[in-house]
Amino acid sequence: MPCGIHPQGDTAKVNPLTPPDSHHLSAAQGWIELGNHLEAGAELDKITPELRPHPDVLEIRWQLHAKENRWQDCEAIGHAIIGADPNRPSGWLNQATALRRQGKFKEAYANLYVVFDDFPDNWHVPYDLARYSALLGELDEAREWFKKAIAMEKSTVQKKGVSDPNLKPMWDSFQTPI
Repeated sequence: MPCGIHPQGDTAKVNPLTPPDSHHLSAAQGWIELGNHLEAGAELDKITPELRPHPDVLEIRWQLHAKENRWQDCEAIGHAIIGADPNRPSGWLNQATALRRQGKFKEAYANLYVVFDDFPDNWHVPYDLARYSALLGELDEAREWFKKAIAMEKSTVQKKGVSDPNLKPMWDSFQTPI
């Protein structure tokens, strides 16, 4: 099977990359953090071709394309991450982010809404659902999603929420308890 994925019942297990591929992946992440996307891409290109569809590699590739505002490519990469490891929340979040960045707010919301129950401990999911609801003008629903995110990670969510332009329609309500 590709990407080191082996079926185990109804779920798939993704094996971690091993050296030297894991070293190239780490180097690519380091280059991204240093702001050198050309070198990051070069490191990803050194990974064994059969392992390039591995979700860890795709995550770094998504970051590279996001830095270049290549949102259609990011959408496809998010979809590929979901295909490789549907239990990985970042695939769903990345795909929804790419949809949002293309102005497809309803699709972004729908993409994430269907997996909310699958990631009960991930505050990013209700937070992003709050963002997409706000962008769609559904402010009551946005507040409800925001409350769910706060219940999971109060300090971080509150700090992000007061400066997130996607939540701008709700900023007035942040002055009062949510």
